[in-house]
Formats: sequence, structure tokens, C-alpha cells
Amino acid sequence: MQSERTLWRSRSLSTILITGAAGGVGTLMRPRLARPGRTLRLLDIAPLEPAGEGEETVRASITDLEAMTRACDGVEAVIHLGGISLEAPWAQIIDVNINGTYTVFEAARRAGVPRVIFASSNHVVGFHTPDEFPLSEATIPLPDTYYGVSKVAGEGIGALYAKRYGLDVISIRILSCFPKPRSLRMLSTWLSPDDGARLLEACLTVEKPGYRVVYGVSANTRGGWVSLDEARALGYEPKDDSEAYAAELIARDGEPDPGDPVFTYLGGDFTLPKLNAENL
Repeated sequence: MQSERTLWRSRSLSTILITGAAGGVGTLMRPRLARPGRTLRLLDIAPLEPAGEGEETVRASITDLEAMTRACDGVEAVIHLGGISLEAPWAQIIDVNINGTYTVFEAARRAGVPRVIFASSNHVVGFHTPDEFPLSEATIPLPDTYYGVSKVAGEGIGALYAKRYGLDVISIRILSCFPKPRSLRMLSTWLSPDDGARLLEACLTVEKPGYRVVYGVSANTRGGWVSLDEARALGYEPKDDSEAYAAELIARDGEPDPGDPVFTYLGGDFTLPKLNAENL
């Protein structure tokens, strides 16, 4: 007889809904999460590339409960990447990131989806300082922006739906997911696209996770800013290291300066005065 974990793995290879599929992370994950026998249902309000084999596309807003409930029909898991990915005025953050995240969870509940993976952010804990590193998954939130506040709210919504309604919910505090590191700071915070897919695959296939918070980062030589204990407990093992790009970045920008304000807090330039409310 197949084990429960094997049965869950088999079910997880059917239909997965990815919100924000036209965005930066969604675009990177789209080919990396493709599997034989798996359908990726790709949702965004922005135009998407035409569906390929094993794909479906849905043009809808994450704030539209009726459309999201339809999109969740027959889905085994939702990967919620949709939303505003940078700082923005409070009204926009509330509408898209907070109300939109509630809508995704409520649609999943109504449609009977058993698992939601929520793309949270290191900006939930952005005002923690290097003397506190590595930050654990239990570190209290110190958001650095309205955007960071929205991710705190999203984690809270996830916890509510896990405890009240029995959904499996994993919130991933992603650090910096790009094809390659863009700055000296990202030598410490980079999550490679391949490692991002490895982490999502672990979140999709782990048996009965309940509610979890994990960090998303690669095995960077200059890392150690956050703990990967909970991510590894799900089965994640990062393989990539930003050090492969260090010489290129240092040749361009010089050696990292510990006095640079972007190294004062985990949140980097999200903590700088340029993002004060009067500047938005």
C-alpha cells in the first residue's frame, strides 16, 4: 500500500494555481515547476505568455472573490505570488496585498483547496539588525514598509485559515529572488530561481505541514542572515551560492562597505528615508 506521503506527492502532481504568474518570481518559477502529469493554472491581471503543454492561463484579479473561487476549482494547491512587490501608497497596499491575500485564502477555502503557499518577504522583519542574525522563523515582526506590513498581515491571514479551517499553509519569507544577484547586498540575500523552485517543491510535497513560516534563501557563502532550519525540515536543501557572482559585482561596485546604510538592517534600502510616507 502507498504511504500517505506518497499519495500526497501523487495528488500534488495534478493542478496547481499560481497567482501573479506574469510577475518576476512567477515567470522564473513557471518552467521550473512544470512536471509530467501536472497542470499549472497561471493567473494574473497582466498579460501572460500563451499557455504551453500542461498549462492553463486565467486573466483575473486576486481581489475578485468570484473569479478567484472559480480559478481554485479542482486545484490541489495555490502558490500565491500575486500582489504589489514594492513599496506603494497605503490604499494600494490594502487593496491589492492585504484584501487580495484574504481573497485568495477565502477562495481556496470555498473551493476546498487543501494547501496554500504564501509568498511572504524578509521585509516582515526588515528592521532587525545584524547583531541579531541569524533571524529565526519565530523572530517578531518589525516590518520596514507598508509592503512589509502587508506581508505580516498575509502571514496572519494564513495562520487564521490554517487554524480555523484546517488548510495547510506555508509562508515563505523570500529574500531576493532574481536570475543572479544584482548588488553586493544580494550576495547575502540571493535566492536562486532553481533553489526557489526546490523550496516550492518541498512546500508542495511535504506531508501535513499545518502552518509554517520559513525563509527563502540560497546556500550563500556570505549568508547566515536568516535560519533555514524550518525550510530544511520541509525537505528543502539549497544548492546554489551567490559567491559565483561575487568577483563580477565587486569589480563593478567595490568591496562591500559594512557602513553602507543598506547593511544597517535586514531590509536594506527598504528601510531608507526615501520610502517615508511623504515621499510616496
